[in-house]
Amino acid sequence: MAGADLTNADLTYANLPGANLSDAILVRANLSVADLSDAKLIEANLTNANLTKANLGGADLEDAGLAGANLTGAILTDAYMAGANLTGADLSHANLPGPTWPRPT
Repeated sequence: MAGADLTNADLTYANLPGANLSDAILVRANLSVADLSDAKLIEANLTNANLTKANLGGADLEDAGLAGANLTGAILTDAYMAGANLTGADLSHANLPGPTWPRPT
Protein backbone atom coordinates (compact mmCIF):
# COMPACT_ATOMS: atom_id res chain seq x y z
CA MET A 1 0.00 0.00 0.00
CA ALA A 2 3.03 2.25 -0.29
CA GLY A 3 2.12 5.41 -2.18
CA ALA A 4 -1.63 4.68 -2.06
CA ASP A 5 -4.07 7.60 -2.13
CA LEU A 6 -6.38 7.00 0.82
CA THR A 7 -7.64 10.57 1.18
CA ASN A 8 -10.77 10.66 3.38
CA ALA A 9 -10.69 6.86 3.81
CA ASP A 10 -12.56 5.37 6.76
CA LEU A 11 -10.07 2.94 8.29
CA THR A 12 -11.57 2.94 11.77
CA TYR A 13 -10.40 -0.17 13.67
CA ALA A 14 -8.19 -1.21 10.72
CA ASN A 15 -5.76 -4.00 11.55
CA LEU A 16 -2.55 -2.98 9.74
CA PRO A 17 0.41 -3.99 11.93
CA GLY A 18 3.66 -3.88 9.97
CA ALA A 19 1.96 -2.41 6.87
CA ASN A 20 4.05 -0.41 4.42
CA LEU A 21 2.25 2.92 3.98
CA SER A 22 5.33 4.93 3.07
CA ASP A 23 4.49 7.90 0.83
CA ALA A 24 0.77 7.13 1.22
CA ILE A 25 -1.70 10.00 1.15
CA LEU A 26 -3.95 9.71 4.18
CA VAL A 27 -5.20 13.29 4.31
CA ARG A 28 -8.31 13.51 6.53
CA ALA A 29 -8.39 9.70 6.81
CA ASN A 30 -10.12 8.22 9.84
CA LEU A 31 -7.66 5.83 11.48
CA SER A 32 -9.16 6.00 14.95
CA VAL A 33 -8.44 2.90 17.05
CA ALA A 34 -6.46 1.42 14.13
CA ASP A 35 -3.55 -0.93 14.78
CA LEU A 36 -0.58 0.53 12.92
CA SER A 37 2.03 -0.95 15.23
CA ASP A 38 5.41 -1.39 13.52
CA ALA A 39 3.99 0.13 10.30
CA LYS A 40 6.19 2.05 7.89
CA LEU A 41 4.73 5.52 7.36
CA ILE A 42 7.87 7.19 6.04
CA GLU A 43 6.95 10.48 4.33
CA ALA A 44 3.25 9.58 4.55
CA ASN A 45 0.86 12.54 4.42
CA LEU A 46 -1.47 12.28 7.43
CA THR A 47 -2.52 15.94 7.43
CA ASN A 48 -5.71 16.39 9.46
CA ALA A 49 -6.04 12.61 9.91
CA ASN A 50 -7.97 11.21 12.86
CA LEU A 51 -5.63 8.89 14.78
CA THR A 52 -7.54 8.97 18.05
CA LYS A 53 -6.45 6.00 20.20
CA ALA A 54 -4.52 4.49 17.26
CA ASN A 55 -1.68 2.12 18.06
CA LEU A 56 1.46 3.48 16.38
CA GLY A 57 3.84 1.67 18.71
CA GLY A 58 7.12 0.97 16.94
CA ALA A 59 5.92 2.71 13.74
CA ASP A 60 8.39 4.52 11.50
CA LEU A 61 6.97 8.03 10.97
CA GLU A 62 10.17 9.60 9.66
CA ASP A 63 9.38 12.81 7.76
CA ALA A 64 5.64 12.07 7.98
CA GLY A 65 3.22 14.97 7.66
CA LEU A 66 0.99 14.99 10.74
CA ALA A 67 0.01 18.67 10.68
CA GLY A 68 -3.40 19.12 12.27
CA ALA A 69 -3.71 15.39 13.01
CA ASN A 70 -5.74 14.24 15.99
CA LEU A 71 -3.50 11.90 18.01
CA THR A 72 -5.54 12.07 21.20
CA GLY A 73 -4.80 8.97 23.27
CA ALA A 74 -2.60 7.48 20.53
CA ILE A 75 0.13 5.00 21.42
CA LEU A 76 3.46 6.22 20.05
CA THR A 77 5.77 4.13 22.24
CA ASP A 78 9.02 3.31 20.39
CA ALA A 79 7.80 5.21 17.30
CA TYR A 80 10.52 6.83 15.19
CA MET A 81 9.42 10.39 14.44
CA ALA A 82 12.54 12.20 13.17
CA GLY A 83 11.54 15.02 10.85
CA ALA A 84 7.79 14.48 11.36
CA ASN A 85 5.68 17.63 11.03
CA LEU A 86 3.43 17.83 14.09
CA THR A 87 2.36 21.46 13.59
CA GLY A 88 -1.08 21.89 15.15
CA ALA A 89 -1.40 18.18 15.97
CA ASP A 90 -3.39 17.25 19.09
CA LEU A 91 -1.29 14.93 21.26
CA SER A 92 -3.53 15.11 24.32
CA HIS A 93 -3.18 11.99 26.47
CA ALA A 94 -0.92 10.35 23.87
CA ASN A 95 1.65 7.82 25.02
CA LEU A 96 4.76 9.41 23.53
CA PRO A 97 8.10 7.80 22.66
CA GLY A 98 11.07 8.09 24.97
CA PRO A 99 13.72 10.78 24.55
CA THR A 100 15.88 8.70 22.19
CA TRP A 101 13.10 7.76 19.74
CA PRO A 102 14.89 4.67 18.42
CA ARG A 103 14.39 3.71 14.80
CA PRO A 104 12.27 0.53 14.52
CA THR A 105 14.06 -2.54 13.22
